[in-house]
Amino acid sequence: MKKTTSIEVNDLRTAIEVVQAMPKQYHETNVEIDPKDDLAGVYRYIGAGGTVMRPTQVGPAVMFNNIKGYPSSRILVGLIASRERVATMLGAPVKELGKFMGKAVKNTIDPVMVDQSKALCQEIVYKATDPDFDLRKILPAPTNTPQDAGPFFCEGLVLGSDPETGHTDVTIHRLCVQSKYEISIFFALGRHIDIFRQKAEQAGKPLPVTINMGLDPAITIGSCFEAPTTPFGFDELKVAGGLRGKPIELVNAVTINQKSIARAEIVIEAEILPNVRVREDQNTNTGYAMPEFPGYTGPANPSLPLMKVKAITMRKNAIMQTLVGPGEEHVNLAGIPTEASIFNTIDAGIPGFLQNVYAHPSGGGKFLAILQVKKRSQADQGRERQAALMALGVYSELKQVILVDEDVDPFDTDDVLWAMTTRYQGDISTIFIPGVRCHQLDPSQDPAFDPKILGHGISTKTIFDCTVPYHLKSSFVRAQFKEVDPTPYMPEWMKNK
Repeated sequence: MKKTTSIEVNDLRTAIEVVQAMPKQYHETNVEIDPKDDLAGVYRYIGAGGTVMRPTQVGPAVMFNNIKGYPSSRILVGLIASRERVATMLGAPVKELGKFMGKAVKNTIDPVMVDQSKALCQEIVYKATDPDFDLRKILPAPTNTPQDAGPFFCEGLVLGSDPETGHTDVTIHRLCVQSKYEISIFFALGRHIDIFRQKAEQAGKPLPVTINMGLDPAITIGSCFEAPTTPFGFDELKVAGGLRGKPIELVNAVTINQKSIARAEIVIEAEILPNVRVREDQNTNTGYAMPEFPGYTGPANPSLPLMKVKAITMRKNAIMQTLVGPGEEHVNLAGIPTEASIFNTIDAGIPGFLQNVYAHPSGGGKFLAILQVKKRSQADQGRERQAALMALGVYSELKQVILVDEDVDPFDTDDVLWAMTTRYQGDISTIFIPGVRCHQLDPSQDPAFDPKILGHGISTKTIFDCTVPYHLKSSFVRAQFKEVDPTPYMPEWMKNK
C-alpha cells in the first residue's frame, strides 16, 4: 500500500518530516559518535543493507546528533536506503519507482535562479581567505573503515559547467579530504564533469565547481541518470524538476563563477586545479580508498585531480548527509535511475512487452537487472532476449540480466530463483557476450582473474533466460488460490506495509 503525505518536499528537512511520519523508518540518537570509522560501523548493523558484509539489514534512517569533535554538527545516514522511504518521499508506488522516474525524464523542468537573499544554503559563510579556515574543523567528513584513504564526503553532488558551452552537469563522485582546503576527486571513466575538467585543463584554467550536500532526495536520485538516457550536455537537475513538478532553485556561489543548489544544507565552493595530481592516500598510506558499491574496498588511486576550496556555505544547524558506500542507499541512488532508463528504452522499442525492471541490490544497483516480461503471442518468443540486449545497450555498466515471466515477482529474490530453478536450463538458457566494457570497480573484470580478459573493466555479460517458451505456457501455470481479502486477518504493521 502506498503511503500518502500532505507535506510538500522541497529540501532535505521536509523530506525528513515525511519519513518521520512513517512507522519504524527514522531514528535519532544523542549518544556521542566518532565520525572516524564508528558511525559507519554502527550503521552497518542498523540499516546499511546492500552489498555490505553480513550481518546487516535494511533499517531506518538515523540522525546522529552528537558528533565527537563537532559540537554544532549532526550527520544523517541512510535516508535513501529503503525503497519504501524513497517511494513515499517521491509520492510513487514502491514497485513502480523506475516507471515513475522514467516519466520524469520525459517531462523535465529547467532549474531557475533565485536571489542570494533567498538562498538558505548561504545563511552561514566561511571563506578560505579567513586566517583560521580549515574545512576539516568545519565539516565532519566520515571515514567508513580504518583502511580508508582519509575522510570522505560520500553524498556530495558535484555541479560543474562545460567551459566551452556553459552546459551544466551534476554527479556524485568520491571526494577525499586532503588538507585544510584541498579535496581530491575520483572520476569513473567517461563522467561528464571530468570532460569539463579536461577542457579547462587544456586551456590552463581551473574548473569552478560546487559540492552540494543535504538535498531533496529527488535531486540526489535524479542526478544519477547516465548516458545515453542523459547524454552529454543534459542537465540532470531537470529530472528532479520533473519529479517534483516544479523547478529546482539555484543561486550564484559566493566566491566562484558557479551555481549552488539554493536549498542545500551545505555547499563547498571550489576549483579543480589544472595539471595538479595527488595520491589519494597520501596522508594515510593505507593503499585503499574506501568501500565501493560492489562490496569491496577499492585501491587508492595514485593520481587524482585536486580541488582547492574557496568557501563553505551552509544553513543554520546544517545537516551533513552521508552514506555507507556498499549499502542499500547506493543501490537506490544508482538502481532506480537504471530501472527508468531500461524501462523507457525497451517500452519504446517493444511497447507493452516489458512489465517491470528491478536493479537488484546484489549488483549495487548497477550490475544486475531483473526484467519481467509478458509474452503475448508466439511472435513474442525471442523478444525477451532482445529486451535483455537492449538493457545491456542502454546501461553500459550492467553485467547480468535475469529474464522472468509476468507471474514472477522481480522484487522477490526467492521467486526469481524459483524461476531459475524450474524454467531455466543452463546450456540453452544462458547467453554470453564476452569482451564488453563494463565497470572498473568489479574486481573480477581484470586479466588477473582470467588471462582471456583483455583489460581492466572488461567483462563477459550474461543473460539468464528464465522465461517459459510461449508454446509451453499452459504447462507452467502456477497453483491458483482463491482470491480473498486478507486485510481483516492481518497484523496492523502488515496492513500499513
